[in-house]
Amino acid sequence: MSHAPRKFSRLLAILFAFTLLAAACGGDDGDGEGAGSEEGSGSEEGSGSEEAAGGDAAAPCDGNIDGPVTLTLTSHGSGDAYTGAVADFNAGPGTELGVTVELIDLGEAGYEDFIVAAAASGDLPDIIDMDGPFLYNFAWNGFVQPLGNCVPDGSLDDFLPSIISQGTYNGELYSLGAFDSGMGIWAKRSVLEANDIRIPETSEDAWTVDEFDTILRTLQDSGISSPLDIKWFYGAGEWRPYGFAPIIQSAGGDIINRSDFQSAEGALNGPEAVAAMTTFQTWAQDGLLDLEAVDDTPFIEGDVPLSWVGHWMYGAYKEALGDDLVLVPLPDFGTGSKAGMGSWNYAMATGDADPDAVWAFIEFVTSPEQVKIIADAESAVPALRSVLAADPTFQPGGDRYLYVLNLEAAPDIAFPRPATPAYGAIRDAFSDALADIVAGADVQETLDKAVAEIDADIAANDGYPTQ
Repeated sequence: MSHAPRKFSRLLAILFAFTLLAAACGGDDGDGEGAGSEEGSGSEEGSGSEEAAGGDAAAPCDGNIDGPVTLTLTSHGSGDAYTGAVADFNAGPGTELGVTVELIDLGEAGYEDFIVAAAASGDLPDIIDMDGPFLYNFAWNGFVQPLGNCVPDGSLDDFLPSIISQGTYNGELYSLGAFDSGMGIWAKRSVLEANDIRIPETSEDAWTVDEFDTILRTLQDSGISSPLDIKWFYGAGEWRPYGFAPIIQSAGGDIINRSDFQSAEGALNGPEAVAAMTTFQTWAQDGLLDLEAVDDTPFIEGDVPLSWVGHWMYGAYKEALGDDLVLVPLPDFGTGSKAGMGSWNYAMATGDADPDAVWAFIEFVTSPEQVKIIADAESAVPALRSVLAADPTFQPGGDRYLYVLNLEAAPDIAFPRPATPAYGAIRDAFSDALADIVAGADVQETLDKAVAEIDADIAANDGYPTQ
């Protein structure tokens, strides 16, 4: 085996140094679902200059690869789907083009901090695999550059619109992903039927919040102490805004005012948001939410009949429950059922790597064959319509058809996380507020505090100007 290229070795050194730093600081308190520190979220310390905003919008590709080229790729996972994609590229088109990709598995925790550290040292990886909302701060800081003319005409036609929307910042396409996400409640059909609970099939027919409250109490009265699994053990980080901001959005509020992304005032702490979070707090206080689970066992093997979670649990749940598993939409808190959307995607870092080589890998990893492999591994919604159409579970009557309906109705039902460099601050403030509310804190005061934190971050960065 040949030695790692010099740049790869430096990246490993940065990763090792960051690991020591994280340990010295007490580590990441997130769940691995995209949690990161404020430094990487666009706070004063982690933000770039106005000159860096939006990166270099110039078309980067010239149609030539001056090989041999070795590229570094940071990844949130090292499962067979990801290592296999790299191996297949290196053995196939990579060999033909003279391009080799080296995979750096970062996991999901502390991901932002690593990228910020690498940028500060001038050693950004060449290809960055990131969760959807990471893009906007990375683009604003100039860590990643638009794909520009690297993307051939017509090559985006097969992608879901949500994938293109997620990858776009300030009018430029920066990233593409192999899959999108799905959000809802997985339920045990037999338990619902035994308790005469109707089973909604679409978000338009979702349980109302009052109906859902009655359902939870009916199940509790039947002997199920805490009938709703909410994956509270995931902890802080990306899960909380992804999983529970839809409550506020369904009520008519939001975690930021999306008209200009300059303030959360009135959206996150308005009467609609306060009422929705008060209901959620009541469920927690009345023991309707399973806050004690440490893994997925209560739903898979125990008596808990409802699991509020994303697409990633489908494989395990289906294997355990078979035909007793049914997907229902999140409850309607007043303005219709909402759901989270968006997921991991690939971007081209700003640096000296050959853009044509980087695009060759992104094009490969978002090809139909690789999209199928990666989406299946993640139990996720394939990014390409052609792959989606070939999977019966995403067709009418299929187990995951609700995900498709929700994404097709985006942003009316499937709600993207805010496309702003301030997202990291929004995420952290909302995540902390949700934990305090569940613990019994005053809802209005807690949301007011979250708004103040978000608005302070935006003000500290001069509103995150894009020009």
